[in-house]
Amino acid sequence: MSNTELENKLKTKDIKPTAVRLLVLKWLMEQRHAISLKDLELHFDYADKSTLFRTLKTFEKKQLIHPINDETGVVKYALQQKENTLTAKGFHYHFYCTKCKETFCLQTVSKPKITLPNLFTAQEVNTIVKGVCANCNS
Repeated sequence: MSNTELENKLKTKDIKPTAVRLLVLKWLMEQRHAISLKDLELHFDYADKSTLFRTLKTFEKKQLIHPINDETGVVKYALQQKENTLTAKGFHYHFYCTKCKETFCLQTVSKPKITLPNLFTAQEVNTIVKGVCANCNS
């Protein structure tokens, strides 16, 4: 993806396209699995850690990425493929590989219909499937 396309992607989310944000977005788009702040810090070891943290938080606030709690104690992030809602459009499963410790978004897995009792309001849905990923199984 060209810098112009990356800039446009940020601008559509009302995010100022700084040099660091462009680099982080490009790297996130190249990932096949979710990443943690620590992964980001290791990849961009020359960047200020607080800048990387603020970049992730800005991307999350503007719904460019979504956080994943895979129950490992470390929040991971992945690019948002669809709108971040609790409706069928935005909800998807995540897969945590117990062997390589990577977390993946499962966009194409069928989603369950969630019917809550009266006066219950969902604010978050977190569904993690645990097992061994395709890379570790081959």
